[in-house]
Amino acid sequence: MGSMGSSPGHAAGGEAETAPFDHRKGPRRRGDTLHNAIFEATLEELAEVGYAELTMERVAARARASKASLYRRWSSRAELVADAVRHVAPSRDELPDTGDVRTDLLALLRYAASWLSGPAGEAARGLIAEALRDPELTKAVRARFIESGSDFVLDILRRGATRGEVRPGALTPRVAAVGPALLRQHFLIHGAPVPDEVIVEIVDDVLMPLVRSNP
Repeated sequence: MGSMGSSPGHAAGGEAETAPFDHRKGPRRRGDTLHNAIFEATLEELAEVGYAELTMERVAARARASKASLYRRWSSRAELVADAVRHVAPSRDELPDTGDVRTDLLALLRYAASWLSGPAGEAARGLIAEALRDPELTKAVRARFIESGSDFVLDILRRGATRGEVRPGALTPRVAAVGPALLRQHFLIHGAPVPDEVIVEIVDDVLMPLVRSNP
């Protein structure tokens, strides 16, 4: 088969050339608008290429932003990914509040399992692995992922204690960390999705006996 001559828009090797996006020619975005675009691009990159292949350059290109605008806000991809995932995490206003501790704990852990099945889970795996080599990143991961999940459980337990379902001695950060830690451990070892029976076992076999008020 004879060789084909190069045509406009193709390099000599036959691969299409794509002109890089010049962010200076688009409308200038600031504040939340720019942050949201960057976070969305980060999550899309995580879903498409995974944490290992994610780069600040790829995120900037997808967000149609300058690489400098990313580095002014985040010194590393780990910090960017942590903030992007935290951006889509549930808020306290979204916590389940059915009037029953068991039902609320099941709903919360099911939401967390669903969250880990998406880009957040890919980010969590990468961040935890990277945090082992970086003490500062360990603090960021602990604050954004681990402590926030325990805080949600603690809120549920406090409401249960007010209703008499939960013993007052269970209202501690250590007890509140148990459920999210078991869920996270299963996810890190076995991957996603986390089977619903695992979530039910965590609640019924571990959490409820641990926090329930004495008869």
